[in-house]
Amino acid sequence: MRKISSYLLVFIIATVSFQFLAVSHVLGSGGCDTDCVKCHSISTEEVKLILAKLNNPDAKILKVQMSPSRGLWEVAIENKGQGGLFYVDFAKKYVISGTIIEVDGAINRTKERVDELNKNRKISPSRIPLKDAFILGDSKAPKKVIVFTDPECPFCGKYHTEIKKVVAQRKDITFYIKLFPLTKLHPDAYWKSQSIICNRSLKLLEDNFEKQPIPKTECGTKEIDENIKLAASLGITGTPTSIMPDGSVKTGFLEADKIIKIIDAIKTKGKSR
Repeated sequence: MRKISSYLLVFIIATVSFQFLAVSHVLGSGGCDTDCVKCHSISTEEVKLILAKLNNPDAKILKVQMSPSRGLWEVAIENKGQGGLFYVDFAKKYVISGTIIEVDGAINRTKERVDELNKNRKISPSRIPLKDAFILGDSKAPKKVIVFTDPECPFCGKYHTEIKKVVAQRKDITFYIKLFPLTKLHPDAYWKSQSIICNRSLKLLEDNFEKQPIPKTECGTKEIDENIKLAASLGITGTPTSIMPDGSVKTGFLEADKIIKIIDAIKTKGKSR
C-alpha cells in the first residue's frame, strides 16, 4: 500500500459525510427502520431534472436505487458510452460525486458498481492514434494495450510500476501510453505532461511518478490538448484507463498478474469461438 494520499483522505471525508447524512435523515424522518423506501422516493423525472440542472441532460439513466449508505440514492447513468454513478440525498438538494468505501474490509463499493456498469464496454483501438504515444515494451509485440495516464495521479504511478512488471514477464505484450492530465484535480499535471511530451521522454514520466523534480519545458505542442479532446470523445474521464487488445475498457489500478490474466482470457475466448 502507498502512503495515505489526498485521494484517500477525500474518500474518508466523503464516507464520513455520507454516514452523517444517513443519520440525520433517519433521525429527522420519524423512523423508517431499515426500509427507507417507505418514507422516501425519487422518480426518473426528478433525476432528469437534476441532470439538466447539472448541464448533462443527454446522459441516459440506467438505474436508480438505494445506495450502500442509508440517506442517499444511487443513480447509475451512461454518458458517451461510459457508465458512471452519482448520489442524491433524500431531500434532493445535494448531488454527491465521490466514492463510498465500506469501512469493514475497506471495500470500494462505488468502484464495484462502476466496474459492473462498464464490464461490457468497448472502444475500438483503431480510434486511438498511436503515432505519438510512448511505448513501453517491444513495438512489434502482437498484444497492444493503450493506457491513458496522468503524471500527477498516484494510482497511475502504481499502475505504471505494474505494467513494467508485465513487460518484464511477457515480451508479447506492449503498452502505448497517452498522457491525459486531469487538470481539475491536478493543477500541475498539464505542464508536466507538456514537458514530458516536449522532451519525448518516458523516463521523465517515470521520474515524476517517483516524486523526482522534472524540468518545465515548453515547445508549443498541441498533443496534450488533442489527447484531452480524444478522451472526451471516447467517454474516458479518469486515469488510469486501459484499452485492452480486444477493445475492452478497464479503469483504475490493476496488478500485473491481473493484467496478464485479462489479456490471456481474451486469447482463450478467441480460440473458443
